[in-house]
Amino acid sequence: MAGEGADEPFSMTGTLDGEGRVSEDKSLLHQKLAVQELMDTEISYLHMLRLCARDIRSRLQQLPQGDLDVLFSNIDDVIQVNSKLLHDLQETASTEEEQVQLIGNLFLEFQEELERVYKVYCANYGQALLLVETYRKEPELQREIQGIIEAVVPQAGPSGLSFLLVIPLQRVTRYPLLLQKILENTPPDACAYPILQRATSALQDVNANINEYKMRKEVASKYTRVEQLTLRERLARINTHTLTKKTTRLSQLLKQEAGLVPRTEDKEFDDLEERFHWVSLCVTELKSNVAVYLDNLEAFLRFRPHECDLDIPEGPVAQYCYLARELQLEVFLEFKQRLEGLVWRPLCSLAKTLAGPQNLIKKRLDKLLDFERVEEKLLEVGSVTYEEEATRHTYQALNSMLVAELPQFHQLTMQWLGQILHTFVALQQDLAKQVLQKAEGSSVQLPHHHVSEPDFRKLVEDVLGQTSDQLHSFRENFEKVLPPPTTQPLLPGAERQVQALLSKYGPGKLYQVTSSISGCGTLDLTVPRGQIVALLQNKDTKGNSSRWLVDTGGQRGYLPAGKLQLYHAIPSEEKFRGQVRSHEDSQPLTPEPILAPVSSVPTMTQVVAAYPFVARNSHEVSLQPGQPVTVLEAQDKKGNPEWSLVDVNGQRGYVPSSFLARTPGPAPWGWRLAS
Repeated sequence: MAGEGADEPFSMTGTLDGEGRVSEDKSLLHQKLAVQELMDTEISYLHMLRLCARDIRSRLQQLPQGDLDVLFSNIDDVIQVNSKLLHDLQETASTEEEQVQLIGNLFLEFQEELERVYKVYCANYGQALLLVETYRKEPELQREIQGIIEAVVPQAGPSGLSFLLVIPLQRVTRYPLLLQKILENTPPDACAYPILQRATSALQDVNANINEYKMRKEVASKYTRVEQLTLRERLARINTHTLTKKTTRLSQLLKQEAGLVPRTEDKEFDDLEERFHWVSLCVTELKSNVAVYLDNLEAFLRFRPHECDLDIPEGPVAQYCYLARELQLEVFLEFKQRLEGLVWRPLCSLAKTLAGPQNLIKKRLDKLLDFERVEEKLLEVGSVTYEEEATRHTYQALNSMLVAELPQFHQLTMQWLGQILHTFVALQQDLAKQVLQKAEGSSVQLPHHHVSEPDFRKLVEDVLGQTSDQLHSFRENFEKVLPPPTTQPLLPGAERQVQALLSKYGPGKLYQVTSSISGCGTLDLTVPRGQIVALLQNKDTKGNSSRWLVDTGGQRGYLPAGKLQLYHAIPSEEKFRGQVRSHEDSQPLTPEPILAPVSSVPTMTQVVAAYPFVARNSHEVSLQPGQPVTVLEAQDKKGNPEWSLVDVNGQRGYVPSSFLARTPGPAPWGWRLAS
């Protein structure tokens, strides 16, 4: 009996130890199964990602590249990170005793990389789903996509693209669960336990940060859109809710300006905003300058000196024209195309990318005013509504995203801007090299190639100065010789009527009709353009000074004063001049230029137009002052010397002989560089 009593405690202790070992072995088994599940699911997951990236994406060629970029996002980065993770996980299997601890350390090591790649993929997941929905509205396209997916991944089923796109989201959210399962089957006193705890918490933080980032991106995408709305569309959006919001924000802003409520200070954001505005200003100014540069280049390319007839002796002219044509049609044109493609278009794209952040910064101010109002209420009342809490979160998300991403945006913008400037400088250097190479052989054949640059510049300045003096002298002589007339000449046969009016009323009363008039009232006259009339009274019977009483030489009536112009006679015969000089109280006649007499103008003589003349029928030709004119016949068909048959720029017709003059320069003039 004593022996049985002594063996009983030993038997119970052995039983407890055995149960403990069984429980420990069971936990160890479950731990190994959890680790194996982590390994197996990681292998299967990575295999699925590679199928998406390699097989499915490459077969969806009917979709635009932009759609593929949205659908698969940064899946290549995800594959790269998870491949490294799987490789390191498989290496932990060589040390079973420390495998769990190594797994915990491994996830702590990959925490930042997993968050970096998965937050981008998850943020773009919403846009990818919108594309999938648009494909479902096109049955034929949807069938093609579904057939490709079922051929590669049969288990995708009818979900198709949606089944594949959600896999990375499911995987990143499953990591904490898998680590938690390993942790639950790890003894609390084991060395790996605290490491697994930190790893599980780290992966939970990764998911929380991804959700926060996704929410910020959704807020940003909502306010980044720059809508071009008409005034009607803007007015249509105004309602009681929007008016209340804007009124509240304005009230909050006025309180801050008046010092009634404090303004929220954020030095970090203020510095970032100021820097952003400076960058935006630099891009805007550069874009404006490049636009002006392109306009000037376009004007330069329109000028084609090689197509002009150069007034220089033959010899270097042909070589110069060849060089100018080659530069104009090849070098400069290629430079313009490269400038537009490598500088102007990237600069326009950069300017467009600034619109989104600029709109976000403006929206932040609105949300800040809403946030400050809610904070005041929270301090006064101690609670806020659900909508007001959402307002607080919206501002916090928007502000956090701007503070986090504006520095990266500044860095990328400055790199982009610097690359554009470097490209612009490189293009200028290439242009200079090409021009020098083209001109190297031609410049030797041009005159003065042996003259140094300062001496050549001085020579050109001297010759241009002399030529300028010649032009100035020619202009002065031409102005003295050729006073501009104020009237059109008369048609042959009208001189007799003009002489009658002139002898009856004097030159001070004669007016010429500037445009055809069709009378429609009582005593209103109908006269053609160019008709000469004599003024009888500068108002009508009612005292209206806009209607003048005139005499046409056969009729009397009223004409609009605005269509009458004082007529200056252009005499051509001495007898007619004598009649005009008899009127001493009349206005002086047009100054007589030193013209060659009409009768002395020989046939096929080169003269110039002294006055402007507008052709009034198909038998006449128009003239401009100073225009070269070739006299074919110094009289009309009836032998009247007052009209001459001329050739003007290939057009033949009659012009008044008194409108022609010989050039005053006694000697030929021009300019050339001295040898």
